[in-house]
Amino acid sequence: MAQVITRPIPVARALPVTEVRRESYGALVWRKFRKSKIAIVGGLMIIMLLLMAIFADFLSPTDPITPNMQYAYTRPQQLYFISSNGQLHLRPFIFAQKQVLDAKTFLPTWQPDLSHPSPISFFVQGYPYKLLGIFPSRLHLYGVSGGATVFLLGTDKFGRDLWGRICMGAQISLSLSIVATLIIIAVGATIGIISGYFGGWTDNLIQRFIEFLQSFPALPLWMALAAVIPITWSQTLIFITMSAIFALLGWTPLARQIRGRVLALRETDFILAAKEMGASDRRIIFRHLFPNCLSHIIVVMTLTIPSIILSESFLSFLGIGIQEPLVSWGTMMREAQSLQTLSSNPWLMWPAAFIVLAVIGFNFLGDGLRDAVDPYSIV
Repeated sequence: MAQVITRPIPVARALPVTEVRRESYGALVWRKFRKSKIAIVGGLMIIMLLLMAIFADFLSPTDPITPNMQYAYTRPQQLYFISSNGQLHLRPFIFAQKQVLDAKTFLPTWQPDLSHPSPISFFVQGYPYKLLGIFPSRLHLYGVSGGATVFLLGTDKFGRDLWGRICMGAQISLSLSIVATLIIIAVGATIGIISGYFGGWTDNLIQRFIEFLQSFPALPLWMALAAVIPITWSQTLIFITMSAIFALLGWTPLARQIRGRVLALRETDFILAAKEMGASDRRIIFRHLFPNCLSHIIVVMTLTIPSIILSESFLSFLGIGIQEPLVSWGTMMREAQSLQTLSSNPWLMWPAAFIVLAVIGFNFLGDGLRDAVDPYSIV
């Protein structure tokens, strides 16, 4: 009889299961966004300008509103770290400036008085203000003692510190453009979604109205509306009116773009399923369609803000935009209209540099967001 040899059957070892990490859409967008160096640079530029606007009084060593004709058209003062005897100082200092007559042009000019150095102190007490418009404070980032003054970017024709006024102008230029853009987003996105979702006669009526508004040239219409604003209105009312004027024609391109996206989304499975389950039109619009258009809206917002900054600056430069006592970068550029004044005082062009900085920063940020909001693309 043959002997049967039994062998143990080997037990298969289970292969290790690789854990798949699932990232949210926001995490994917952030991971792709931070790979763009241009977008990071643009974001840092915008953050810097926003901090300038928020802490404008804290950053200004002297009152940027009160005139001081004694220092009219003062040249930018240079920071020094080496004294006249060649000694190195870790603490920066400046020299007081004195006004002398130019021997050739017989025009008054400012020259540093090397016999009167003034060290710069940080976190000093100065003119009173309200931090964030709420908390009373007299603390300023830097200043000089002993009755001296420090004007790092020079002064205007009324002797007001240009750096402080640029920081204050950032409050109006940035906040007005952001408020106007938010109005554009609210109106344009809502009307675009309604037009694309309902279609039919609603879509035709809205599109014909948009075409009617787009038939008007934007810049002349803005100029006409801004010119009829009474100068007796309060600052708040002028600010709100200017924001509404810039948003008047700005919402139509966004409405067209959102309508096109909604036309493609309304026939997708999740929208049809929501309808079959009895979801109301309001729920479908605000819980399904609007979130799927949010990425495009964010990109449009970052690209709309710089265009409004340029438009506001242009109107204020012409004298029909923001008016004194409000300060914007455009109103500050109005002083540089005269070539004679500009040739003698070229530092009056500093507000233009900050306009360029803001426009470039928002465009860099918008370009990065445009790529980041589509994290599944190969490029």
